Amino acid sequence: MSSEVHEGQILAGKFRIERVLGQGGMGVVVAARHLQLEERVALKFLLPEALGNPIAVERFAREARAAVKIKSEHVARVSDVGTLESGSPYMVMEYLQGEDLANWVRRYGAMPIPDAIEFLLQACEAIGEAHALGIVHRDLKPANLFVTHRADGSPCIKVLDFGISKLTATASGGAPELEMTRTQAVMGSPLYMSPEQMSSTRNVDTRTDIWALGVIFYEMLTGRVPFEAETMPQLCGMNLQDPPRPLRQLRPDVPEGLEAIVLRCLEKPRERRFNNVADLALSLAPYGSAVAQRSAQRIARVLGAAGIPSAPNPAPFAVAVPGQVVTATDFGASTPKKKSKSWVTLVLGALALLLGGGALLWARGTAAPEPAVEPVAVHSVVTPASAPAVAPAVVVAPAAPAPVEAATASTTPEVATASALPSAGPKPGPSKRVPPKPAPAVPQTTTAPAIDPLDGRR
Repeated sequence: MSSEVHEGQILAGKFRIERVLGQGGMGVVVAARHLQLEERVALKFLLPEALGNPIAVERFAREARAAVKIKSEHVARVSDVGTLESGSPYMVMEYLQGEDLANWVRRYGAMPIPDAIEFLLQACEAIGEAHALGIVHRDLKPANLFVTHRADGSPCIKVLDFGISKLTATASGGAPELEMTRTQAVMGSPLYMSPEQMSSTRNVDTRTDIWALGVIFYEMLTGRVPFEAETMPQLCGMNLQDPPRPLRQLRPDVPEGLEAIVLRCLEKPRERRFNNVADLALSLAPYGSAVAQRSAQRIARVLGAAGIPSAPNPAPFAVAVPGQVVTATDFGASTPKKKSKSWVTLVLGALALLLGGGALLWARGTAAPEPAVEPVAVHSVVTPASAPAVAPAVVVAPAAPAPVEAATASTTPEVATASALPSAGPKPGPSKRVPPKPAPAVPQTTTAPAIDPLDGRR
């Protein structure tokens, strides 16, 4: 029990202290009983030695203002504020039974994928509502996500501690609040801070919360954080420069698409992350349950009502997979394809057989003269390397009266080759001349459509 408060003590004339739930250097949280309402509440207040610290006092007031504005089920409700006899400000919060997510992960380890998605989306519901109000949390971490249970026994995530939240200019009420920044103050938890937050707490926006959500999701899936170091300078260097450790190295059963979502949250340039938590939630929804999909839709509606639309297709950027060849056509662009020498060889071989057979028949001197062999144009059809192997297609068509010159299109995906053969006229014979029969038409062969190498991998 804290030396400042003790069991049975009456605070503000209406709260009887039952026990201390937690205490830090600046404040304390106790379980208390409201004497008139006979309801258990959590009472949070500053310690007397913190009253001389203006940063601590402002942080405390900011947490109360932010929490009371957010009505989400996934934020611990603040029902009242006041001042104790000692002059210390206090806030009355709902009493929660359970444990924070940091203890949960330490106790159970990596979570099943559907559970991790549901937990993250519940946190996104609270953060989405905060962002719609122009509030950036800036200190999201597992210790500030509390796992409690609803009346039906289902788990419920509560987001805590908006003490270092930032009120942006988009918030209702006009200009942003004065920042609580001092050179000696560290605003945030280094393991979960975005690169821009490490550089300057003044210039962060909602995407710094998306970074923290990505780190939390990574930790729920693997039991580890993406950046681990022995010293603070080393951690900062990794955060600012190094790519995160590949998630699937620690958890191979995570789908590639889900790993790509996490990696997009952890993009160092914030403009490459998801624009808002609705885009993140909608990308996660296909990997979750029907409950997760409804949660994602709620987040999108909340942000949409605040004038923050979600992207029509908030899929993560393409992620290179080892051993897989990714071409520009996978991203909607076209690239020229190389000639296929084996196809040209087969076509020339077929021509040689046709000419050899005609010469043999002429040498034998058959009774009926052979029909004239017209000049032909032979086109080789090249299919993409990713298409299934098929027999080469040879198209024989009558040539124009003038000799046909060879042509090569080096800037197009297909390679067209044309060659001219000399005409062989009819040979005289003892029998009467028989008019040549027209050659049967050969059906035109079309190129098979290209198969997207990434098709079916997302």
